[in-house]
Amino acid sequence: MDNPWRQRWQEGRIGFHLESTHPALQQHWPTLGVADRAKVLVPLCGKSLDMRWLADQGHPVLGIELAPEAIEQFLAQRNGGVSRYTQAGFDVSRQGNVELWCGDFFHLHIQQAEEVEAFYDRASLIALPPATRERYAFHLAQLVPPGAKGLLVGLTHGDGDAGPPFSVPDEEIERLMTPNFRIERLAHLPADARGRSESIWALERRGPRV
Repeated sequence: MDNPWRQRWQEGRIGFHLESTHPALQQHWPTLGVADRAKVLVPLCGKSLDMRWLADQGHPVLGIELAPEAIEQFLAQRNGGVSRYTQAGFDVSRQGNVELWCGDFFHLHIQQAEEVEAFYDRASLIALPPATRERYAFHLAQLVPPGAKGLLVGLTHGDGDAGPPFSVPDEEIERLMTPNFRIERLAHLPADARGRSESIWALERRGPRV
């Protein structure tokens, strides 16, 4: 993973962080048909309150985050005991139904994600530079089983290659994800005051179910 991302957390330059649950998650997650209590993988999770929302719906959450600052800030948002341990080279913190693994998403192996049945990408793909996105799409596909459903939030803006978050056109999302996922764009939101527009996608991992 890129050090500039860690540096942003250390310097508090996290304008991408939402102080509330993403409205698209609340609106569209119930339409995916994810099984009750299915474990949800959240790559590059930051301190997103979306994980709290998913946990409050009854889903165990597995969040992966490179910056320990983000994890500690997430844990401090709510009272509750925290258990800590090390697993497969990751420092793991568990609070309630949320399990946070501190480390490189690309070092997470299928054995550690074997209970995952769904996934949520609000700011993962758009956090990565172009050269890394294809690797991300492939690695995500390896971690989730056939039939796993997920929600992806894309972003486009007029700042060229400036990021993170980066501008990722819909055509690129389709190119990256279609080989391993059935993909459907659910919504394209109007641009905000900064000219940034989000697209909401439903994904389902292709392949025969065991």
